[in-house]
Amino acid sequence: MSELSRAVVEEALSAYVEPNLGKDLISARCVDDVRIDGGRVTIDLKMGFPVKGIMDGLRGDVRAALQSVPGIDQVDVNISSEIHSHLGQRGTSSVSGVKNIIAVASGKGGVGKSTTAVNLALALSGDGARVGMLDADIYGPSQPRMLGISGKPDSRDGKKLEPMVNYGLQAMSAGFLIDEETPMIWRGPMVTQALEQLLRDTNWQDVDYLVVDMPPGTGDIQLTLSQKVPVSGAVIVTTPQDIALLDARKGLKMFEKVNVPVLGIVENMSTHICSQCGHEEHIFGEGGGQRMAEQYGVEVLGSMPLDIRIREQADGGKPTVIADPEGKVAMSYKAIARRVAAKLSLQSKDYSSRFPKIVVENT
Repeated sequence: MSELSRAVVEEALSAYVEPNLGKDLISARCVDDVRIDGGRVTIDLKMGFPVKGIMDGLRGDVRAALQSVPGIDQVDVNISSEIHSHLGQRGTSSVSGVKNIIAVASGKGGVGKSTTAVNLALALSGDGARVGMLDADIYGPSQPRMLGISGKPDSRDGKKLEPMVNYGLQAMSAGFLIDEETPMIWRGPMVTQALEQLLRDTNWQDVDYLVVDMPPGTGDIQLTLSQKVPVSGAVIVTTPQDIALLDARKGLKMFEKVNVPVLGIVENMSTHICSQCGHEEHIFGEGGGQRMAEQYGVEVLGSMPLDIRIREQADGGKPTVIADPEGKVAMSYKAIARRVAAKLSLQSKDYSSRFPKIVVENT
């Protein structure tokens, strides 16, 4: 194989921009190998995010990018995923069993943040990743109900809790430890300590992405998570309404101040779809998320409708990605989750786990 031949193939590949990455496969370092045997070209892709749901489309796109290259008769494309740990904030210690932590946050309550978080987590899992869900809303935990999980977690060693599991998702929440109707009448220090215990005293099993359902606002829990926990990236959930956007901006600025990358914005309830006639209407305003994204130089990852089925499915313990996996709404969640993981894959990797710890002992 001549270098020129490989160069021609790579030049053709560089003209194709993978839509989730927003970059070509060469500059994104996804091309693991190129082999040429006469007119047959074999390309090995190693993607940094889960791609189970788009493998066929990705193969087709790569073949289409090479179809005009003279001398190529056949293109074989092998695709695999390798999810790395990515750097969090300096001075934070990693969480055992977890590669990446993604915070899903909002400035105010009632914008559908928890529903978005659980559907994104399930979408990542469906694409082939090992995913955990941490319900960080100590005062108002909702993930047990949304995931249809009841009962209390076990502890095999008397020290760490085993995560509760449903739909292939590892989950931990204060809601598993108390009765659903029991109020958490705790002051800030107790809440932050509880959060750290839920995070670090759970026996997470080789989790690629731990999705953290944050409480609304910018208080003690948010500061604890952003100052003591290596958060790889944050997703901001808002509605197009001006009041929601005001608070969402505060959440975005908080993450910027503590050096947590904001991966993008999800505009929830962007349109209302009438359950009777299917009419679509912008009842909370239009384009607010896009204007906010442009103002702060971040991306709108996607827009979700105000659809009664999303609420019904989450309340029933079977979120949309599970209840209607091939439906239009589930496909939107899957597309958003894929963009989140793809954007995260472009960030600096964390190699700290590869280095041995040096211990100095007196002999």
